[in-house]
Amino acid sequence: MPKLDFDTINLGHGSGGKLTNQLLDSGVFSVLKNDLLDQRHDGAILELSGKTAFTTDSFVISPVFFPGGDIGELAVNGTVNDLAMCGAIPRYLSLAFILEEGLPMTEFWDILVSIRNACAAAGVSVVTGDTKVVERGKGDKVFVNTTGVGTVHPKAEIDIRRIMPGDKIIVSGQLAAHGMAIMSVREGLEFESQIVSDTQPLNHLVKDLLDEFGNNIKLLRDPTRGGVGTALNEMARDRDLGVHLEQRALPIDPQVAGACELLGLDPLYVANEGLFLAVVSGAAAGAMVGAMQRTDTGRHARIIGEFTDQHPKKVVMTSGIGGQRIVNMLIGEQLPRIC
Repeated sequence: MPKLDFDTINLGHGSGGKLTNQLLDSGVFSVLKNDLLDQRHDGAILELSGKTAFTTDSFVISPVFFPGGDIGELAVNGTVNDLAMCGAIPRYLSLAFILEEGLPMTEFWDILVSIRNACAAAGVSVVTGDTKVVERGKGDKVFVNTTGVGTVHPKAEIDIRRIMPGDKIIVSGQLAAHGMAIMSVREGLEFESQIVSDTQPLNHLVKDLLDEFGNNIKLLRDPTRGGVGTALNEMARDRDLGVHLEQRALPIDPQVAGACELLGLDPLYVANEGLFLAVVSGAAAGAMVGAMQRTDTGRHARIIGEFTDQHPKKVVMTSGIGGQRIVNMLIGEQLPRIC
């Protein structure tokens, strides 16, 4: 970290004057350096061809640093993954900070470094952005907004209207790790090994799957806030079909399951940041799961259910002992400030 005139963020860093320039020159521009960002313009001129995907997201997570990541890494991965769920190859990000007066410079630096590393892992560049400072007590250390742009994969036909009865539902990883990593810190829970967030970029795996399976992939969705249960309810509602879910097929780490039980939380509604749901034609589902399980990102992939023309707009789960229950959409906020 370079030597700066102040050890913490103060209101002068948001003034647009000398302190702002020092913060940007010694921090943002030096850490996130690339040809487009180096122009230091209020916008960026991009080269794109074909269909373009566009998304934006804001991150207000508490705590800012958590097991397995921090708000900077989360912001990059969250936006990259939203583009990937569109069937797009992410390319460019904008990055905006709202910093609270008193934020230690060391923490801001650590967040910048995490952003740089996450961008490198995902293969994207930050090309424009903004920084604002608010008075002490008017924020919570740091809030981040990111906007992403990417080119849609030529084989992608992501459209909920293409889902038909018999299409399989695949989950790419273990449920509820992110939400329980946050809650274990908030509640001071200790386990044999630390529960860590699953935050990671999903775009490389999604691209490989689109290369191989193309239009067999009907829909992609990352079940962040509201979890898998809410995402499946949204799909069933919007497609006017039912979902049949198998509890035994749900991949959940035993420690995460134990933490959920301890806190009285249903893992189906806990936020995830490093997995996705894919709706795939029945004929291709088995081969696609096999391909996913041969990768590090998708090693826990499973077929967890299918769409049906029975019980339209409802998600029905068969339990491990053979009973059935309706999985409703999450009501209210189970875990606030989770992303």
